[in-house]
Amino acid sequence: MRITHIEAQPIEMQLSEPYSIAYESIESAYNVFLRLETDAGITGLGCAAPDPTITGETSDMVLDGIRNSVEPLLQGADPLRIALVSEQLGLEIPEKPSTRAAVDMALHDILGKRTGLPVWKLLGGFRERILTSITIGILPVDESVATARARVEEGFKCLKVKGGSNLDEDTEKMLRIREEVGPEIALRFDANQGYSVTQTLDFLRTTEKADMELIEQPTPKDAPELLGQITRESQIPVMADESLVRLKDALLLAKAGSVDMVNVKLMKVGGIREALHIDAVAAADGMEVMVGCVDDAAIGIAAGLHFALAQPNVTRADLDGQLDLIGDPTSGTVSIRAGYI
Repeated sequence: MRITHIEAQPIEMQLSEPYSIAYESIESAYNVFLRLETDAGITGLGCAAPDPTITGETSDMVLDGIRNSVEPLLQGADPLRIALVSEQLGLEIPEKPSTRAAVDMALHDILGKRTGLPVWKLLGGFRERILTSITIGILPVDESVATARARVEEGFKCLKVKGGSNLDEDTEKMLRIREEVGPEIALRFDANQGYSVTQTLDFLRTTEKADMELIEQPTPKDAPELLGQITRESQIPVMADESLVRLKDALLLAKAGSVDMVNVKLMKVGGIREALHIDAVAAADGMEVMVGCVDDAAIGIAAGLHFALAQPNVTRADLDGQLDLIGDPTSGTVSIRAGYI
């Protein structure tokens, strides 16, 4: 089997509910959809969700990478040699992880279709569904509480609340959300690098009654030693997100004992194959993995879900990026029922 045709299409999708995090506001998202056709009549689909802050790419950079690197490499290539293609692209476009993720998805899609098996079973088949959080962006306290109540009424059992720009508001917000939703709903807090060590520890102390499940990336990504200081004093798990981009980052975090958990997003690490390597490092060190997302179209969420379902150490999911995208051509690829995806 050989790849005979490669097609890429960028689509800008507006968000039905624009949101803010500690360092930016988002109203729309570009995804670049990739299609690989083969001489066996099997087509592989994938997508890149570039983000200048998280992946270091724009949609134009993704298209340039596909045109000048992916197409010359894949035209006529065997799509089942995923490790070979992954290594070659890692050398060719190391700084374009979402571009590599799109190719990785499409190749795994072809593998699943060729074998007649879902990718999550090919990769390990550990579980059939996983609880996902739904994200609440930075909003005024009253709006945050109302949104939390609405999400629980929709059936979600886990809420991920964004903060990091106002310590006092964040504290009030988490305490009031816990009071509103009750003890059965899991709460996660993501500061998106917005706090210092002192602010983080103050926040954890004053929100103890909120009974949070974890705190994610409270301090700047380029100073993982700050995460380590918090981890050593925190009573709840500390998770790295922006500090984890490459396999080497996972190894360094593990060796330093910086965190309890890591957030693995296919778009920032380069796809399923690299995510499996990072998960292996995390598992060896006793760090749990959450599979996350950016503003991925549903097909990108599906790829992350295949990874999550396959491996026992992927204990958490934050796969909600598709929910607010208007005009997603892959809408319906995944489903969420009673909080499980």
